[in-house]
Amino acid sequence: MFLGRIRGDIHSTIRHPFYAQKKLLLVERLDPRGEGTGDFTIAVDVVDAGAGETVLVLDEGNSARQVFDARRAPVRSVVIAIVDHVDRES
Repeated sequence: MFLGRIRGDIHSTIRHPFYAQKKLLLVERLDPRGEGTGDFTIAVDVVDAGAGETVLVLDEGNSARQVFDARRAPVRSVVIAIVDHVDRES
């Protein structure tokens, strides 16, 4: 898993049937200080996250497929939570 920030939506008219009716998001990975790293991934949204929000991304294929209860789904990354705040030790 990793923390990320939503940077945009991904739109496509031609896609694998698994992705029909699913929202895809462009997510920038965050460093421990909460700053963007410039490393991006595309993730399926299951929490209705929006641009600029900090999110928790599940980034492992088997776990991601379990979210959808779909053993053979072609998915690796899923936005599973919108983060309210992060408490860090100094």
